[in-house]
Amino acid sequence: MLGGCYYSTIKKIHLLSCIDLIFFTHMQKNKEVITDSKSLDIRKKKIEELKKIFPEIFTESNEIDIDKLKQTLGESVDTNKERYVLNWAGKNDSFKVLQTTTSATLAPDKGESVNFDTIENIFIEGENLEVLKVLQKSYFGKIKMIYIDPPYNTGNDSFIYPDKFSETKDEYFKRIGEKDEEGFMLKEGFFRKNSKENGQYHSNWLSMMYPRLFLARNLLRDDGVIFVSIDDNEVHNLRMIMNEIFGEENFLGEIVWQKKYGPANDAKHLSSTHEYVIGYTRKMEDWQTGLFQRDEIQLLAFKNPDNDPRGLWRASDLSARTYSSKTDYPIKLPSEKIVNPPPSRSWIVTEKKYQELIDDNRIWFGIDGKSRPMQKKFLTEIRDGITPQTWWDRDFADDNKVARYELKDLFPENIFETPKPKKLIKRLLEISISKDALVLDFFAGSGTTAHAVLELNKEDGGNRKFILVQLPEKTAEDSEAYKAGYKTIADICKERIRRVIKNLESDVKNEQLKLDKEENEKLDLGFKVFKLKHSNFKLWRSDVIETGDDLEKQLDAFEDPIKSGAEELNIVYELLLKLGYDLNVKLEHQMIFIKGTGEYVNGVYSDSVSGNFEWWEVDSGKLIIVTDADMPVTNLLNHLKKDKKIKPEKVICLDKIFNGNDEAKTNLVLQMKDAGVEFKTV
Repeated sequence: MLGGCYYSTIKKIHLLSCIDLIFFTHMQKNKEVITDSKSLDIRKKKIEELKKIFPEIFTESNEIDIDKLKQTLGESVDTNKERYVLNWAGKNDSFKVLQTTTSATLAPDKGESVNFDTIENIFIEGENLEVLKVLQKSYFGKIKMIYIDPPYNTGNDSFIYPDKFSETKDEYFKRIGEKDEEGFMLKEGFFRKNSKENGQYHSNWLSMMYPRLFLARNLLRDDGVIFVSIDDNEVHNLRMIMNEIFGEENFLGEIVWQKKYGPANDAKHLSSTHEYVIGYTRKMEDWQTGLFQRDEIQLLAFKNPDNDPRGLWRASDLSARTYSSKTDYPIKLPSEKIVNPPPSRSWIVTEKKYQELIDDNRIWFGIDGKSRPMQKKFLTEIRDGITPQTWWDRDFADDNKVARYELKDLFPENIFETPKPKKLIKRLLEISISKDALVLDFFAGSGTTAHAVLELNKEDGGNRKFILVQLPEKTAEDSEAYKAGYKTIADICKERIRRVIKNLESDVKNEQLKLDKEENEKLDLGFKVFKLKHSNFKLWRSDVIETGDDLEKQLDAFEDPIKSGAEELNIVYELLLKLGYDLNVKLEHQMIFIKGTGEYVNGVYSDSVSGNFEWWEVDSGKLIIVTDADMPVTNLLNHLKKDKKIKPEKVICLDKIFNGNDEAKTNLVLQMKDAGVEFKTV
């Protein structure tokens, strides 16, 4: 079968050779012109390039940790050495988990979607680790912002993790009775309550988070950012694993968010009223922080009492917080009074600069001319916004109470206990700047991220798109959600997005917004639903081949590599994902009838047999996937030569079309090669 997951397990590679190979490959992809007059420092260059690829292998003193490099490449290491490093029971297994390939695919579900064929927002139902692996090829380096709200490990969380690190994955599947043909973690039997009495309480959480964050980093653009919500239980460990994965130098900040107002009456010791949002960039030198727009109250600080022609301004303190003899001098007020800087302070400018400000009418002494000097800061000359701070109170980003009201407005039932407020996500979107950002949330929960993206697009005319991933985790049978018909968390999330879309459509209509077609499309009110599924192709089972008869059975089974009952559209999307196309690539279904004449027409021979071809044109015909034919496949090439609108770079045919005729397949491969078309069969 074509392709496979982006990651493949690297085995038995000599360590130094591996470093040289990584460096050489990266240099070939990023050819540079050396302008420095000095010769190139090869050692320094290698370290710089290696740090871009594997920031997690560098210590706090910026040295290479060989053991971490071995772990990253899937090799076992001794973690009992005394040094500053984060280790836990199962860390080696975490690297093995993230390097394990997957044969999974994503199948479209048009029935659960809204405007599937015209919309680029995506909801994926499935276990997020597997989904992240599936997305590696198609979305590598394409995501602008990732936001996740993972389990906080409070002692009552249930999440997927293996509770025995000594056993193999196959043994684990058998033990819990949830193993299927290919071993997907999709059922509730994989959930375990991570009690604080568990001896591996923190280790379990770290083993769950590490591979997901590692794979998520691959999906970020160089100027991308990831924000992770967390509370006091694991904030310290989260910082350490993100330092390791993203690099400490890419730490953006730790935002303290006020989740509620006032103390909790049931608090045993200190009442917690806050949580955190941890931010890391993919590459700090490429990152640009967005500014928050000033609100009406902040704008009121700008006035123009002296009718300065430069417009609104606010008074800024002319004194510095520290003392310098170079800027300590007396100032004469218009009232003839002499003033000096406050005690232990000096002015922020030299006496010469002060005179220049006076001459330019940039110093204010009050209406009566008797106030201490202040510097004018004109609104037109300062940055168009406010630099984000790390303390976000409930007035700035809302709190959990507001979040519950927001969900209550959409659902009369109490269907979700811990939603996040959409304003919190909007603030994070503002920091990421781009109005056409692709946003990923792989712990989607109730769907707040989608709600925030859709609503913010309406407010500022943005064209942001979202990809949400949520496991179909079952709701409790005694819960309000279950009673209301929502059997899984994924069902709640999808329905929330549908209701948000309906409300936004109603708002547009009620406000009588006159949107032309192009602007209306930018609003992008809809989403495509995909579900994590087993591959549509049979898997080669080398583990069951012990005799010649076993081999013969496997070969017979692969005469048609497609599983029985596989749907055509699902096959097409699986091929697209494994070829590296994203889920929004332009896709057109074609069924054509070709009449065979048995003669040459314009120098091209047409077979005498007539019949149908069924294919899918991908990316405006650059790729063609042929799924069915009831005539010789050579007629396909003839048709492509005559149809000048179709100029494919690659053609893929399902192997069943040839009916076992290897000669016809070989001939077509050669004909396609002569025509400059890459041709493959699956």
